[in-house]
Amino acid sequence: MARVKRGLMVRKKHKKLLKQVKGFRGARKHRIKLAKEALFKAGTYAYRDRRTKKRHFRQLWITQINAALKEYGLRYSQFIQGLKKAKIELDRKILAGLAKDEPEEFKKIVEKVTTNESPIKSK
Repeated sequence: MARVKRGLMVRKKHKKLLKQVKGFRGARKHRIKLAKEALFKAGTYAYRDRRTKKRHFRQLWITQINAALKEYGLRYSQFIQGLKKAKIELDRKILAGLAKDEPEEFKKIVEKVTTNESPIKSK
């Protein structure tokens, strides 16, 4: 059986790897072993952060809605409770967009929520 020389395939693999780490800092963009480790770690972070991104955006929308509600003397929790009672099914992304871009529409929703809201019982 003939001997297989792998130089061509190894070089191809290394070039592909170095192309993927282009833009990394320091030796991680030049040295094969460091580049491979850096790429593995980058993939791990990317996978994890695709999930945390959803969490962060939800927090942002809640903050934006809460800030817009201060004008009406309402808290976020009261507003969400009122939306559920009024059977208005708008998600937080849409509500935050309305609060920021369409304040008149948001005001109508707030009015609808406050008219349908029963007085909150305090103990």
